[in-house]
Amino acid sequence: MAFHEIRFPTGISLGASGGPERRTEIVTLASGFEERNSPWADSRRRYNAGYGVRSLADIHAVIAFFEARSGRLHGFRFKDFSDWQSAAPGGPITPFDQNLGAGDGVLTDFQLHKTYVSGGQSYARPVRKPVAGTVRVALNGVELDSGQFSVDSTTGVVAFAAAPGPGVSLSAGFAFDVPVRFDSDFLEINHAAFNAGQIPNIPLRELRL
Repeated sequence: MAFHEIRFPTGISLGASGGPERRTEIVTLASGFEERNSPWADSRRRYNAGYGVRSLADIHAVIAFFEARSGRLHGFRFKDFSDWQSAAPGGPITPFDQNLGAGDGVLTDFQLHKTYVSGGQSYARPVRKPVAGTVRVALNGVELDSGQFSVDSTTGVVAFAAAPGPGVSLSAGFAFDVPVRFDSDFLEINHAAFNAGQIPNIPLRELRL
C-alpha cells in the first residue's frame, strides 16, 4: 500500500461525523471488581463522511476519489473539522501552542504532537501530517525564521539547522490533517431523486504511520 498526499474533499468532510476511538480490554473478576487494560498507546479516529454528501457533484467527487485510491488500498489526508489545529478552537495558530520538549545540544529532529489535558492527566498525540506552510516554531519563547528549521509535511518531523542547546524549550503551532483510508471497498450510492443522490456510508479509518 502507499499513502497519497492528497486531502479528501473538504466540502464533504465538513459534514462528516466521527472522532477518537480507544480499545480497552475489561475482565470482570469473580468478586465483581474489574481489571482494565489498553493495548493501544494512541487513540485511532473513525469517521463517516457520508453525511457531507449533498449533491450529485459531491457523489462524483467521492467516486473519483475512491477509485483513485483503489478503495482501501491507499491512504490519504482528511481534515477533521472538530480538531485540526494546535490552537484552541477559533484561536489563531501561534508558535507557542504546543510544547515539543527540550533540546540537549545533540538532537536536531523533533516530532510534532498535540497534547490533550484534563485534570492531572494528559495525552500527547503524534501529528504526522501537518499542513504545509502552517508550522511555526519557537525556542525559549522566541519565534524562529523559516530558514532556521524545516518541516517534513509527510511525517511531521521538525528539523533544526542547529541542535537546540541543553534545556532550551521547544514549541510549535500548526494545522494538521488525519491520515486515513477508506474502511470499505464498496460505495453504496442511492439515487434518491433525479440529478441528486446520497452515499449514506463512507467509512474512514485513521492509519498508523
